[in-house]
Amino acid sequence: MKTSVTVTLKKGVLDPQGKAIEGALHSLGYPGAANVHVGKVITLDLPDDTSEAQIKDMCEKLLSNPVIEDYEIEVQS
Repeated sequence: MKTSVTVTLKKGVLDPQGKAIEGALHSLGYPGAANVHVGKVITLDLPDDTSEAQIKDMCEKLLSNPVIEDYEIEVQS
């Protein structure tokens, strides 16, 4: 099964890359761009019998840093 994990910084954690992109968008003439945040999407092909608990375990142990990042799992059929 195809699975996507979207990892983003938790609310309140500084995002210097997002701020840099926001500043660049402003300098390119897009002053309305605000609250830019950068994250990552990890896609996996997993066996059909993989449980959601196993995917969460992967996220907690390797795919994200639970101290500063949140993650969202999407299983595609």
